[in-house]
Amino acid sequence: MKTNRDLFQSNAWHQSGGGSRYLQLSRHIAAAINDGRLAEGYQLPPERDLADLGGVSRVTVRKAVGELVDAGLVEQKRGSGSFVLGPAPRTEQSLSSLVSFTENMRARGRTSTSKLLNRGLFVPTPDEMMALGLSPNQRVARLERLRFADGTPMALEVSSIPSDALPDPEVVSTSLYEVLRRKGNAPSRAIQRVSAINVPSDKAQLLGVPEHTALLQISRTAFLDSGRPIEYTQGLYRPDIYDFVAEIRPDGG
Repeated sequence: MKTNRDLFQSNAWHQSGGGSRYLQLSRHIAAAINDGRLAEGYQLPPERDLADLGGVSRVTVRKAVGELVDAGLVEQKRGSGSFVLGPAPRTEQSLSSLVSFTENMRARGRTSTSKLLNRGLFVPTPDEMMALGLSPNQRVARLERLRFADGTPMALEVSSIPSDALPDPEVVSTSLYEVLRRKGNAPSRAIQRVSAINVPSDKAQLLGVPEHTALLQISRTAFLDSGRPIEYTQGLYRPDIYDFVAEIRPDGG
């Protein structure tokens, strides 16, 4: 059985070609916290010991622990060391309610932030053309965002909207739905499809999870009252801290 110190040995977390060592170490420790291998209140080994165990520099360790602090998983106490705060809190989102990520976090008293990865007007992809009923000569407004709750990366979302409904994607700073609502283009219903995917390395680094972690993948097409498709979103969500809940009622037939 592995001891806690064994968790920090380089052969437990380092993968050649797996990205920056500090991110690999940070993700590894985060996974150990979230699955209970490192319990709340556990004191991480001193910086020098972590560097020796992992075969890395103290700068690498410092950056890795800094990532954990930013994610709210570890607390640093001056003169005492670094202590595990516990796993990231789980968040529920109903599959039966059409609310944005921002609105869902706000309703739960959590602070949502986003890191914009890409934004602009683009030629639609085949999936976007099919979902939104667009032709190849039309344009789509596309937003790719990394979504956080209380500093913890939760989801990676790519949202696509017909350009006539959102001609300037630069106006979206927080909630896309708030912008669409102001323009009279808020969706009233949606179809969502849930599946699982093993996340590739580039997206794993963004979400702070190990490469090939199984994530929830949700594709949503939202419609106006008129029936026109107005939004197509593809999202990757961390199943270790995100629960999707659906209410089921008896069929009247």
